[in-house]
Amino acid sequence: MSRRVTHGQSHAALLNDVSAVKVSPNARTRLDAIVVPAARQASALQNVIRLSIKLSVPLVILCSRQAQADQVRARVESVKNFGAQALVIEVPEDYRPPCTAPLTSGREFTEASAGRSSDLSVKRNIGLLLGRLRGWNKILFVDDDISQFNQRDVERLTAYLDRYPVASMVSQYFPDNSVVCHARRLAGFGQDVFVSGAALGVNLKHPDLSFFADIYNEDWFFFARQAADRSLPKIGVVRQEAYEPFEDPGRADREEFGDILAEGLYGLLDKTPNWSFKDQLAAATRKNHWQSFIEERLDTIQTTYKALTQAEFTASPASYRDMENARNSLQIAETRATSITPDLCVDFIEKWHEDEVRWQQMLRRFPSGLSEQDALSELQLTSWLSCGYGQLAGVSGTAGA
Repeated sequence: MSRRVTHGQSHAALLNDVSAVKVSPNARTRLDAIVVPAARQASALQNVIRLSIKLSVPLVILCSRQAQADQVRARVESVKNFGAQALVIEVPEDYRPPCTAPLTSGREFTEASAGRSSDLSVKRNIGLLLGRLRGWNKILFVDDDISQFNQRDVERLTAYLDRYPVASMVSQYFPDNSVVCHARRLAGFGQDVFVSGAALGVNLKHPDLSFFADIYNEDWFFFARQAADRSLPKIGVVRQEAYEPFEDPGRADREEFGDILAEGLYGLLDKTPNWSFKDQLAAATRKNHWQSFIEERLDTIQTTYKALTQAEFTASPASYRDMENARNSLQIAETRATSITPDLCVDFIEKWHEDEVRWQQMLRRFPSGLSEQDALSELQLTSWLSCGYGQLAGVSGTAGA
């Protein structure tokens, strides 16, 4: 590489922004399902329920934590419209798909992520596998904190899946960023927002479809090949529910390893546009790349910390509290970044690539066109129900019974 890979404020050059391009819908321009990895209370699902009704597309709601299946069912059936239909699936806390455990889920990576505990990747992988087993063509992942969809944008996104493996929207109205990037914005630095899995269309028939690794920024790894090729369509924007990024100091600790990996990989994609993804991946398995980037990351954190310290002198009381909390988060991120070695980063990238190969081999062995019940049985998901307003009763059962 001729230039040092830096922590860039934007990766927009990796996107194919088609937000203003007209697309003529055709008979294939239809989603098979909207898949929601739900962890919040059932009331958080109201927006995506309305979206499913507008599009006449059924929901698959994957429930855990605060999302209780009986409450989700009641919420779906309370919508006074015969278009509301959902498959509601309980995802046990210790659930893992019935396939070989990913190498990227190893203990060393969990420890580097400060014991991060999230089932988001598991739920998104369930969506991919369920769609494959059912024989679906296209799905839309929607997180349960996303709202303000433009129906026409969703239809256009779906049409682009005829030509692309994935297409996404940007959570822009409340920035979908890591804690460190939120701190940079608070300090006055330029900070863009990239597309994410929060509103992500997927063509399930694509032969090189990836998987969601159990790491912060798992979505960036999922569509890394398309980003490298500048073939990742961006279509429209959505709103993410606001939250306090600095309220929990441990958030920065849990994010830092995944943020280093994703920013280090995408910085490389930005700087080597004429390389093939194979060459870019080879560069991402060199220790000197990660040694340089970790140093760059630490410099970014320290520069942001100093800027916040300076800004506090003229800040309002409310802003001062935010800046103080942001500095605390940055100190935690810095401590974690200091503990991450180039060897560990190389190990993750190599295992992620191997996991992708094994995932695609597994998908080729999977059956397709199964019934709802048989597909859930294949996935060993035993607690589910199918419901909708206007049905005589929700259909439920134990998969495989």
